This record gives sequence, structure tokens and C-alpha cells, in this order.
Amino acid sequence: MNKYLLVLILLFSIPSFAQKQVNTQSGVWLGYFNQTRFTNKWGIWLDLHARRTDFLDRWATQIIRPGLTYFANDHLRFTLGYAYARSYPAAGLFTVRPENRLWQQVLWTSRQKRLQTQQWIRVEERFNRKIANDALRDGYNFNFRFRYLLNLMVPLNRDFIEANTLFFAFNDEIHINAGKQITYNLFDQNRLFFGLGYQFTKGLNLQVGYMNQFQQLPSGNHFNSNHVLRVFAFHNLDFRRKADK
Repeated sequence: MNKYLLVLILLFSIPSFAQKQVNTQSGVWLGYFNQTRFTNKWGIWLDLHARRTDFLDRWATQIIRPGLTYFANDHLRFTLGYAYARSYPAAGLFTVRPENRLWQQVLWTSRQKRLQTQQWIRVEERFNRKIANDALRDGYNFNFRFRYLLNLMVPLNRDFIEANTLFFAFNDEIHINAGKQITYNLFDQNRLFFGLGYQFTKGLNLQVGYMNQFQQLPSGNHFNSNHVLRVFAFHNLDFRRKADK
């Protein structure tokens, strides 16, 4: 699968390289991810994001994303959810763009000695409020977005990731746009992250590191390369009765 993702990146981005213009930015992304399981089959998902640009100078994005999860088994789950996002404008502009987003996801995991993996495929239906002359207008721009994430975690002081484990984290996520209003930026962005994590308890870890967000803008030949300090907390809760686990 990874070979096909590389081919997609090349197909959507290389044709514009000869004339591309890349704007370099910096940012800080803070995130909280919660997966709570109530029964063998059902649980909920919630993630919250606060993102700043020009390191900590001004807001970039705020997101709240709840969902309902069906557990096929301990390593495969399906989530259906809604997200609300606020995207802040470039310096000198004032209008914040609201976005309503539906999303569907399949997530699967594996756990082996010295390696833990997580992958997901996510589909989003995005309704972005129209903006003209730095003011909100009636109506929405709509597009689909398809996302694939590969996450690798390697324990450094134990054979498996469990309480009190330091680990190396690497992940890459590609975003592909689709829809009638998408013309030049079928390739939306790629997020490459590496850093360190610490597993405090069975269900709580913190990951800190560097992420590069490389994004193609709607014009097709303009790109943002965002250098990000990323701090994410992952919190899994399990309220099943012991007899059901």
C-alpha cells in the first residue's frame, strides 16, 4: 500500500514543481485524542485541536471532532462522526471561516515485539463557508477529502508499549481532495511526523516532536511548507466489565 501512496504523491505534486512557489511557515499544534469503549462493540471518539501559526503569534485552526465507534474486534474499528472547525485568515485579514465536516473512518492496529502500528483510512465531506472581500457570504464550498495514515511506534526501554515506556513515534498522513470544486489541488497535503512518546499508563501517552505539513493550495502551483512543533496526548478509556474483556 505504501508504494501506491508514494505514486499518488508524485502524480499530484511533481507536475507543478517546475513553477511552484513555496511559502515557509512555522507553527505549534496541540491535540487531545480520546477513544472510550463502553461495551465489546460500542464506544465514542473525540479529538480536540488548537493550532497556532508563526510559531505562537496567532491562531490558525481550532477543531472539535466527536464520533461513534463500532468495534469489530480489538484491532479493527469503524467510526462515524461530525467535526466543526474554525480556520483563521492570513495576517492582515479578519474573517474566520467556519467549516462543518462529516467523516467516516476505518482504523486497524497491530502489536508485535518492538513495534506497534496503527493505520486509518478516513473520508470527509467538507462544507466550508464562502468568503469574499474578507466577509462571510451565504452558502458553502463543498468537497470530499480522503486521508490515509500510517503510524509506527517503537518501544525503547521495553519489548512492548505499556505503562512507563519511552518510545519513538513516526507517522505520515496523505490527504487527497475530490469534488466538482477541486480543480488544481487534487493533492491536498502530506503530514510527516517523528518524535518521542511516553506511555504513562495503559491508556495514556504523550507524543512530542517535529511535523512537516506540505500543502498544495487551490491555485495548484503555490504550496505551504509548515514546520510544526506538535504535542499530542492520546487517552484511551475502557468501561467494560472485567467479565466482558
